[in-house]
Amino acid sequence: MTATISTPCSRELGDELRRVRESSTQFHGRGMAIHLGWDPSKVSDIELGKVRASDVDVVQYLATCGKDIDFIDAFRRRYYNAFDLYFAQASDNVGTLALTEAMATKIFSYDVLIVHGLMQTEEYARQLFIDSHIEAPEDIARLVQARMDRQTILRRPNRPECVFFVHELALRMQLGDVRIREDQYLRLLFNTHILRVVPAGNWAFRSAVTLYEFGKAAPVAYTESDTAQVWSQDTVAVAQARRLFQRLDAVALDAEQSKRKLAEYVSGLREDPHVGGTGLA
Repeated sequence: MTATISTPCSRELGDELRRVRESSTQFHGRGMAIHLGWDPSKVSDIELGKVRASDVDVVQYLATCGKDIDFIDAFRRRYYNAFDLYFAQASDNVGTLALTEAMATKIFSYDVLIVHGLMQTEEYARQLFIDSHIEAPEDIARLVQARMDRQTILRRPNRPECVFFVHELALRMQLGDVRIREDQYLRLLFNTHILRVVPAGNWAFRSAVTLYEFGKAAPVAYTESDTAQVWSQDTVAVAQARRLFQRLDAVALDAEQSKRKLAEYVSGLREDPHVGGTGLA
């Protein structure tokens, strides 16, 4: 077992091990350690993703949980790069993202073409998946619900400190019908205490990025495309993300200005003569 820096991936896979233990055995963590002949803290450290388990450790752990060789080999392949400071995974992997958001004490995000997932309405999220033509239609309901479930962190008493920078270009995107856009504008309008609009004309920032900070774990920068999630925990990448957010803080509208800007978009929809019959008033 090797002590190293934990990552979002190692914490997710450690949590998966915990769930396998709880669903497949009668052991609590200490009992599992005793059964395996390990130090009592070893199971806890592995399940928290704080240390890298050896191949032998992984095999012994999962075999004790009754898993067969195919399950164990598949898990070992996923675990192999779990502690890399840079790693990429499939865009539909909700687990790593949800666990990272749940653990974060601070979340700073910047989005160029869409609203951040934690700030999306359900219909806006659904339309994004429909328009992408990437996700299988039968998977969309599950993915939308997972995105809505992630948003529960914003309702916690100890919710993370958040600042969502959204480029004005995202507000101009003609996503879905007028009702969907108005509902999304209103969602943002009622959350301008954690939202900053980046005015059109600021083109220095071309890609979306999110910076997660934690109480004890190292910070991590995150970005995604339609086909991949990319996690960067290297100090250089994190420093670059911090400089980006310092720059955004200097050019973005403040909370009151962002509120006025969003109100303009709502008013624009309601005054547009080409959207008659939508029920907007």
